Amino acid sequence: MADEPLVLGIETSCDETGVGIVRGHTLLADAVASSVDEHARFGGVVPEVASRAHLEAMVPTIQRALKEAGVAASDLDGIAVTAGPGLAGALLVGVSAAKAYAYALGKPLYGVNHLASHICVDQLEHGPLPEPTMALLVSGGHSSLLLAPDITSDVRPLGSTIDDAAGEAFDKIARVLNLGFPGGPVIDRIAREGDPDAIAFPRGLTGPRDAAYDFSFSGLKTAVARWIEAKRAAGEEVPVADVSASFQEAVVDVLTRKAVRACKDEGVEHLMIGGGVAANSRLRAMAERRCEDAGLILRVPRPKLCTDNGAMVAALGAEMVARGRSASAWDLSADSSLPVTDPHVPDPNAHAHSHSHSRGHSHDHVHELSRKNLYE
Repeated sequence: MADEPLVLGIETSCDETGVGIVRGHTLLADAVASSVDEHARFGGVVPEVASRAHLEAMVPTIQRALKEAGVAASDLDGIAVTAGPGLAGALLVGVSAAKAYAYALGKPLYGVNHLASHICVDQLEHGPLPEPTMALLVSGGHSSLLLAPDITSDVRPLGSTIDDAAGEAFDKIARVLNLGFPGGPVIDRIAREGDPDAIAFPRGLTGPRDAAYDFSFSGLKTAVARWIEAKRAAGEEVPVADVSASFQEAVVDVLTRKAVRACKDEGVEHLMIGGGVAANSRLRAMAERRCEDAGLILRVPRPKLCTDNGAMVAALGAEMVARGRSASAWDLSADSSLPVTDPHVPDPNAHAHSHSHSRGHSHDHVHELSRKNLYE
């Protein structure tokens, strides 16, 4: 155990300040401070509000994680942080904090990709990722099908959303139904009382000529909103449970159908589902049934690890350290549109022989002054 990398991860891409501590594939701490309540009255995430909340929560959340893990900051082998994609201002808070801690502690800094982190977090639950892994990532900002032969260096996008992400559609329909924000959990709960076959809502991009792995939920969202408006205009009561169940069924049907097809087409035996919408009970149930029918092994982390958290960032950071990937430079910047093809942001000036960057060796990017550890 002791020779596995001990890494602290910071996640601030949206409205959750997440700090996780991981040793190898073992989760030691997962501290989260959410600002979701501060955004609820606006019906969605306000970037400025999120950034300020991250600033206030950062140091207490890091201290809470260190205490929970029972480790000192000086014990860490590296600091990992979400460098993108996400809200620019929110990301900057996390990147700045990570730089400060890494510099002060004399530890290597790893700027990692939010989406790759969502895949890597499954290692904390189900052990090492199979290579390659097929991942369906569904959240408020993303609906992506990704093939990952190596989570630290090779992630290939097969398909993504061309308009609204799945989680975004949940939020918008919840708003039309006056169910509040965020919409995913409440629709999931209410849908259990409804009939998923009550209303035949459209399945976007499922025609023979449509992109096999891309997603579109904008048309579905519009169809549901118009159906609700027509009911209200006629003075009829809207069957909220049936609408929720039928809408959810349309989303989940498309997501699972395309994911299973991608696994078959690519000859991959495992399907991993991550991101906030992976906490949805209907998505989990349908994915389980369809994977079983197709002879696939399904891997879904527990709901707390599906939503944005620092543990996933720490998990990917630990994998970077374990595989000797080069650390990031001190001028690491937040990149709100960091492509998923970049699982991490290495130092462009790092030596080609990145294997010499293993623990116990000095890291080129660690400043001489910081090696003395400013905390001592």
